[in-house]
Amino acid sequence: MSTLVRMLCLAAILAWPSLVAAQEFPSRTVRLVVPFPAGGPSDTMSRILVDRMAAVLGETVVIENRGGAGGLTGIAAVAKAEPDGYTLGFAPSSALAMSVSLRARMPFHPLKDLALITQVTSVPEALVVNDALPVKTVADLVALAKAQPGKLTFGSTGPGSMPHLAMELLKIAAQIDLVHAPYSGAAPAVNDLLGGHVQLMFADLPVLLGSLESGRLRALAVGSRTRAASLPQVATMAELGMPQVEAENWYGLVAPVATPPAVLARLHAAAVEALHADAVKDRLAAQGAVAVGNSSSEFEAYVKSETERWGRVIAATGLKID
Repeated sequence: MSTLVRMLCLAAILAWPSLVAAQEFPSRTVRLVVPFPAGGPSDTMSRILVDRMAAVLGETVVIENRGGAGGLTGIAAVAKAEPDGYTLGFAPSSALAMSVSLRARMPFHPLKDLALITQVTSVPEALVVNDALPVKTVADLVALAKAQPGKLTFGSTGPGSMPHLAMELLKIAAQIDLVHAPYSGAAPAVNDLLGGHVQLMFADLPVLLGSLESGRLRALAVGSRTRAASLPQVATMAELGMPQVEAENWYGLVAPVATPPAVLARLHAAAVEALHADAVKDRLAAQGAVAVGNSSSEFEAYVKSETERWGRVIAATGLKID
């Protein structure tokens, strides 16, 4: 037997367990960890995804809400899970791109401990205020904040989250002093905004639309580069003269890094098929989100670029989380 033939036989033997795993996968329920409480935008979007993914995979996909540390607790659990494809994570930008620069100690490394399967969505951040706050525009808000420095409180989904850093960008751009009130997720933060316990916040559109439609909250601007399709009448921060306040949240599907490549390929194909389905795109669009479904390499490149971009922002703000 020639050396080449022996090498090919060895490669086939080594690849066999992965191929068998892919053929059998999934044979039981798949768990998707959403690292925020139920009722928030990540919870809503993940359920839209898994409804279609379950049909494609031919197996049940269940949501497990595991909040804490701005999304890190749940995604850390995914990184440490058995790498068999049965534990996935719905990872926010904060866990994959921002926390690396914010935290002295990370419970996992996004690029070393996780397999980045695909970007699921892109979500504009909207700057909203409680309807009782006497402001109609961003200019009104800035004027009020300057007249009452340190008096207005903004909510966020946790220290170092996209809503938090978006507001830090606004504070720098407008030279205003606001007080930060971090929450464990979007749903409790918005609840306190509606109750008047905080006066304003940046947040993902999906968790805001109902309250905006009812008039209980008022949208002053969006942080995305273009206007949101679900809020076409609301100007971007760039249109209002603050292009540096650019904030668009995003979420990705991840798995433990040692998950067999063939299983990852199966999961990627199922997720992309789901995200490219018109019904899924329409349901996400109705929530103010844009379906993505790119390649794993494209997603990894995007995470790296976002890590660099937000690293510069974090350095400029001087923010650090122990």
